[in-house]
Amino acid sequence: MSTLAATGSTATVAAAAGPGPDRPTIRYTEYGIPHIIASDWEGLGTGYGYAAAKDNICTLADTYLMVNAQRSRHLGPDGRASPGQNQNTTTNLNSDLYFQRIKDDRVVERLLDRPAPDGPEPEVREAIRGYVQGYNRYLAETGVNGITDPACRGADWVRPITEMDVYRHAHAEIIMGSADALLDGQVNAAPPGASAAAAVPSASPSARQASSPAKTDAKTASRTDAKSAARTAERIREAMAVSREQGMGSNALAVGSQGVSGGTSMLLANPHFPWQGKNRMWQSQLTIPGKVNVSGASLLGFPAVNIGYNENVAWSHTVATVAPFGLFDVQVDPLNPTTYLVDGAWERMTSQRVAVDVLKPDGSLTQVARTLWSTRYGPVTTSMQGVPLPWVVSAHAVRDVNMHNLRALNSWFRLDQAEDVHDVVDILETTQGVPFFNTVASDRKGNALYADIQAVPNVTDEHARSCLTLTGQLLFHQSPRLPNVPPISILDGKRSACDWPDDPNAVAPGLLDPHKQPRLIRSDFVGNANDSAWLANPAQPLAFPRVMGDTAAPRSLRTQELILTAQNRINGTDGLPGKGFTPQTMGKLLFADNSRAADLALNATVTMCRNVPFGLVLVDGNLVNVSEACPVLAAWTSHDYTTDSRGSWLFANYWSFLSNGQGVEKLPWRVPFDPKDPVHTPNSLDTGSSAVRDALARAVLALRTAGIPLNAPLSDVQKVSRGGEQIPIHGSLGQLGVLNVITPGQVDGKPDIVFGSSFIQQVRFTAAGPPQALSVLAYSQSADPSSPHHADQTRLFSAGGWVTERFTEEQIAASPELRIKVLN
Repeated sequence: MSTLAATGSTATVAAAAGPGPDRPTIRYTEYGIPHIIASDWEGLGTGYGYAAAKDNICTLADTYLMVNAQRSRHLGPDGRASPGQNQNTTTNLNSDLYFQRIKDDRVVERLLDRPAPDGPEPEVREAIRGYVQGYNRYLAETGVNGITDPACRGADWVRPITEMDVYRHAHAEIIMGSADALLDGQVNAAPPGASAAAAVPSASPSARQASSPAKTDAKTASRTDAKSAARTAERIREAMAVSREQGMGSNALAVGSQGVSGGTSMLLANPHFPWQGKNRMWQSQLTIPGKVNVSGASLLGFPAVNIGYNENVAWSHTVATVAPFGLFDVQVDPLNPTTYLVDGAWERMTSQRVAVDVLKPDGSLTQVARTLWSTRYGPVTTSMQGVPLPWVVSAHAVRDVNMHNLRALNSWFRLDQAEDVHDVVDILETTQGVPFFNTVASDRKGNALYADIQAVPNVTDEHARSCLTLTGQLLFHQSPRLPNVPPISILDGKRSACDWPDDPNAVAPGLLDPHKQPRLIRSDFVGNANDSAWLANPAQPLAFPRVMGDTAAPRSLRTQELILTAQNRINGTDGLPGKGFTPQTMGKLLFADNSRAADLALNATVTMCRNVPFGLVLVDGNLVNVSEACPVLAAWTSHDYTTDSRGSWLFANYWSFLSNGQGVEKLPWRVPFDPKDPVHTPNSLDTGSSAVRDALARAVLALRTAGIPLNAPLSDVQKVSRGGEQIPIHGSLGQLGVLNVITPGQVDGKPDIVFGSSFIQQVRFTAAGPPQALSVLAYSQSADPSSPHHADQTRLFSAGGWVTERFTEEQIAASPELRIKVLN
């Protein structure tokens, strides 16, 4: 039997310094934040599973539906699914076929059969066993019909879960870096002249040798049309750039002893994650006395902390410029296109029939089957990020660096127990489980760490030179560069030597040696805002293999803003009192919502606007009077995206039209990028360019067409709907150089935030005493509109406020809103 009581006493639970309680215990403090304490990992997982289900059972149940390939069975084939980093990128049917193939191949089961480090550590298995018990306990107590969230109340797809459901979910999160780009292409791949639904396995390859007529075709195919390759590479780069701009990102800043006032180090965690769905973050504290005491947030359904702090270390992650996959171009036999050439001999592709149940409009079920194809390198795909990769004289196969990675679970469980930043580096190197993320950390000793140590394809610079195809060269070296697009390798599949080689220093086959991956420890600061590792600190530029990103190339405006914010605060040149970061200055600087783009271009834009003849601009067949925009922009002297700012929405639209998805260096600047001054160049907008004038006119026209005043406060146009309440949201797009990234949109026809600042946390260590932490979960703890914690932190975030975190037993017990639930 459970107990739930309000108390200010610690008598009902054990102190963290002593043995854990006999029964998992959840202590809720302000804003519904659970502090879970138990005597072992299974009990800790039980408390986490119960509390997570209580807040977000519909989101979790929907995720388990997806990873078990049953969305089409319950929701129909045409609904939208979000298996990757982005929202609603594919259909239920395609998502189901993708995950059913993984199930049929027993990918997760085989990983679970392996001992650590390939398989989960014992503590991971125990915590997940407990998580299942906690989740199922909540569901049993509530009943499907008693769920308060209308999103799944009474739904037949809400069911008790198994440990395999949780591992499938974890695996889906680990591989999501490739899903958006390649899922549709894999499940729709079919040989020439056949559809994916109708394709059948081919006959065995003929006995003729490679000198047969197919050899002639191979010679013809080898003379690739350079223009065609360039067009394909450009389309893929542009599509990837749009996906990255609309998808997950983050900022993280670690400040060491030389950059902190009144402490030894600080960390700012600012992930930009979805506000809906499986990639929502959820906050908790997890304690087993004597073993682990960690606070922070995790992706829903992970009984660990992904971003947070313990007694001695704080860390965060940012999305890295590493493509967690690569392609192989395989030459096919035109007379038998499911055979391909390797080392002068023909091999037959493998085929498998993948079938899923599908709900018909009349309520009955049918089955949809596809024949999916694979090579020795991996599955065949006929598109990447929506760009066709035709299966004609060649086909393209995918190798996903994380497909056989459950090591990430071990990585996070061990990070939760790290002692200092050197321990963090050791954990990252020995597990190589972190998928497509940088790690930024600080410790009590005064160190600040940047590390891009993760699962990376072993495509060294030498291997790339030897094996890249022509299209692969253009993608890998990115000429021209687009913002934050990772180097993508397309290697020559005709040569087995071009597969990712095994490195003896790597944890798993095909991975890059972790010792070759960049890391930097300093006492002033390090940071990352989704650019490569090159300028983690401009005073000490980093070098690394090209597969991990670019060097001596323009940084995004957000990267510039992060670096300048750190430098100016440490130097005391930002207009705030004193030098060095404090919790007050770090929070104030993030929520100042300053736009680096406005710093660079607003004054020149105002001058240009005032000099437009008669204030009239002809653009897109419309004669637009821009004169009203000039005083609006001139009055916006703060350059900020706070909720009461006026002119900021006009500038955001103007900048969006001007940049048009391009990198900052592609805008019309008078002073170009200089790798010797990468934080301050390019600069000086060329207002003589017609592109600048036309972009302003398009912005003015767009706002007038939408009925939005040019001087509308941001609070009128950027808000979320929560239970009939409209909550204004500050911050803006990353391309504006705003650290507090917010991507507005609509969800279910209502204004909402699609991506943006999610769990924000700042942590300060001192020489002695507990960590000092402030946080805010921008979309609040619960997706259930009936929950009291559905919008409480959203209101707090709107007001620029923070939650003062409670870490010690004394701090938890002192909460005026303390509620305790003991799970018998």
